[in-house]
Amino acid sequence: MTPVLRSAAPLAEVVRGDLVESVHLGHLVALDASGEVDLAVGDPSTVIWPRSSVKPFQAVAMLRHGLSLPPRLLALAAASHNAEDFHLAGAREILTGAGLDESALRNTPDMPVYPPAAFAWQELGNGPASITQNCSGKHAAMLATCVASGWDTETYLDPAHPLQVAIRETLLELTGDDASGLHVTVDGCGAPLFSTTLQGMARAFGRLAGAPVADPASPEAEVARAMSGFPEMVGGTGRDATDVMRAVPGLVAKDGADGVYGVGLPDGRALAFKVLDGSPRPRPAVLVAALEALGAGDLPGADAAALDRVGRSPVLGGGAPVGEVRAAFSSGRTS
Repeated sequence: MTPVLRSAAPLAEVVRGDLVESVHLGHLVALDASGEVDLAVGDPSTVIWPRSSVKPFQAVAMLRHGLSLPPRLLALAAASHNAEDFHLAGAREILTGAGLDESALRNTPDMPVYPPAAFAWQELGNGPASITQNCSGKHAAMLATCVASGWDTETYLDPAHPLQVAIRETLLELTGDDASGLHVTVDGCGAPLFSTTLQGMARAFGRLAGAPVADPASPEAEVARAMSGFPEMVGGTGRDATDVMRAVPGLVAKDGADGVYGVGLPDGRALAFKVLDGSPRPRPAVLVAALEALGAGDLPGADAAALDRVGRSPVLGGGAPVGEVRAAFSSGRTS
């Protein structure tokens, strides 16, 4: 049996009318502030590719090695952005500050992920470009880190490059995962991608989000404050990561491709999940149900109604709601 399939359990059900039409399997873990498992669905020890959910920890590594950005741009360094105008301006600002331009970017050219931004970009006669690919803020920050540390900017995507070695070491430190189980591949944007366990990723998000209180001068705290302070830079219009960070002060959330998600709360509690089929469809419902299980809506300043809206995913029939996508686990401690 494929390892990620082993022990997978229902995360979400798609209900149409009075029947469950589809079920999304996966793995989910929620940790208390001490890092102990508080809620588990499936197998928290499952090894996954964290995809773009790893970006906050890449940003921590960059800060440790000379990157210096204002919070707004640091949030963009940890982003999978929509390529709205303010995202593109921010990525260019990072490059200009390092004495570089768009030609230095080595990420895969792509169109904006946000349809209105893609339409506007095409209206100008443009096609896929590195600057409009959703990881351009991260790549611009990687280049700025190389300039600050005196590292080569041409080969910054080589797994043996000092930047990528630093990212690997930082990720292992924050996740607490065993280096002997580490896998390495290439992410969609062209950057090296290191595996984590699901529980390790949750542990890293708890450490990140809890850092402003536990270690306020640390790079982890700097990244957490930037992301929660400028959530629109992390995703953008209509993005669930942006919306949940707006709903809960101090919360840090980062989505990833293929159904991956990581979230940390300001008191150090955290969660991570992987949708087995990689679909984004169940993500909002699973995300909000897990946050409700952790009591995120009861945190100081939280907008529980806004959080609830993020989790609503209606199923349409004839253009009208006839069902919903709903979490398949309860707020009780499920195994």
